[in-house]
Amino acid sequence: MKIAFCADIVGRPGREMLKRHIGAIKKEYGVDLVVVNYENASHGFGISPKNAMELLGLGIDVMTGGNHTWDKKEIVSIMDEYPILRPINYGSFTPGRGKWIGEVSGERVAVINLMGHFTMPMCDNPFVKILEVVEQLEEEGIRHIFIDFHAEATAEKRALLALLKGRVSAICGSHTHVGTDDLVIDGETCYVSDVGLTGCRDNSLGVDTKEVIDQCLKGYSSHFDVPKKCKKILQCVVMELDAHGKCIDAFKLKAYDNEPPFVSQKAYVEQ
Repeated sequence: MKIAFCADIVGRPGREMLKRHIGAIKKEYGVDLVVVNYENASHGFGISPKNAMELLGLGIDVMTGGNHTWDKKEIVSIMDEYPILRPINYGSFTPGRGKWIGEVSGERVAVINLMGHFTMPMCDNPFVKILEVVEQLEEEGIRHIFIDFHAEATAEKRALLALLKGRVSAICGSHTHVGTDDLVIDGETCYVSDVGLTGCRDNSLGVDTKEVIDQCLKGYSSHFDVPKKCKKILQCVVMELDAHGKCIDAFKLKAYDNEPPFVSQKAYVEQ
């Protein structure tokens, strides 16, 4: 089984890059399940129902969120109907769900959306919560477990790997919009601290640089905007899992504008 994950789809440019490349990626690499993080997909903040349906129409199977999940609150109206997740460690009164379970290539697969603590909204302890969830999945016999860990601190992400390696198929980080070069298979678990954004690459984190510079110089700025025109990038991690849910291969794909995707990094296998 092969799973592809794109983190932090930012605005129209990110959606355009998915539309341009995800079909070719699925076909060329034999991808069985596509997961993307949607939390910046509608003009950089949250996702609207219209854009959610647009992404699902491209062949996206499951979508994960984060601290911007609720920026377009109208998304709540369709979260129970479609595979649109929010962080699982939000409280019990929060609408939506943080876990998706489905059958892929004859295997039951779980996709979990988890959010870190550092600089994030108030939520339950991610480490305590994920242990409860993984133990429950293990009891149900589900061995193919993918986690989008939406967190600021790489220390938290590395700690989660130390806690769960060998017990889950993959832990892929999102949120910072900056791809890291630590793609590894450790204890038969695929791990990367952050996949990096899909969207504009010639500014700051996918949004117009002017407002970012204003904030850096003045301490405040106007609302961040996604540029209408920019140079674009798509970043995606593809991982192959065996029948036991163990990761046996992983690599990162990049695509620049109209150029076809290429393998930019192979996972190092930790011995």
